[in-house]
Amino acid sequence: MTEFPEGAAWVLGGSGGIGSVIARCLAEGGSDVAIGYRSKGDKAEATAAAIRETGCKVSTHALDVTDANSIDAALQAVLAEHGRLHTVVFAAGPVVEQLLLADTPVEAWRQAVDTEQHGLFQIIKACLPALRESQGSVVHVGSAGDRWWPPMDGLSVIPKAANEALIRGIAKEEGGNGVRANSVLVGVIEAGMFLELLERGVFDEHWIRETKKLLALKRWGKPEDIGEAVRFLASQRANYITGEQINVSGGFGV
Repeated sequence: MTEFPEGAAWVLGGSGGIGSVIARCLAEGGSDVAIGYRSKGDKAEATAAAIRETGCKVSTHALDVTDANSIDAALQAVLAEHGRLHTVVFAAGPVVEQLLLADTPVEAWRQAVDTEQHGLFQIIKACLPALRESQGSVVHVGSAGDRWWPPMDGLSVIPKAANEALIRGIAKEEGGNGVRANSVLVGVIEAGMFLELLERGVFDEHWIRETKKLLALKRWGKPEDIGEAVRFLASQRANYITGEQINVSGGFGV
């Protein structure tokens, strides 16, 4: 059995700190990869260059996940390049400011919902015909906050929590078409948003000390930890797993 079905994995947010590692992990498993990005074209191309060294086929595609026309155009380019699509990985999303819900501006809330919730829904809706054809899967990169509420992270946790219901719905409704849908819940990972907020001083020593108290494993995770979980769920090894979550958070909140 080959590790993946025929075709490519499309990684939305593949230019980000975690998304780029997910793309490389999939390629290391032998999958061709399409990297979706919004604005970081240079980082997407750098990831693509690293993937080419594995011998896997790779392409890059600019799109806006809040724009259905942009999604459709990018999807057609992915299919033209790779022929088939076996997995959609949704790892897109902006850096989320840490705010109490009472202090969250409505516009910031709308942006988070539009990107995370509407974005995932539109991506899945566009890709379902291709995923039905390939008997493929959706992997949503969610938040460990779905299990234990982290104060001031509502702009990330709440939209992603709604996506968990969407993932279960797709698993239930599309299982008869051979399509699977699962989530990887992300804890504190030394990449992407966490490192940016750390550099800006948003996470101070008090935050670090109190957060580590909530971890069973007293260390931060690595982006490869997320990449390997996504690789597993996208692979044939997980062909009887759907509607599930893998919590990659070092035991956050246990």
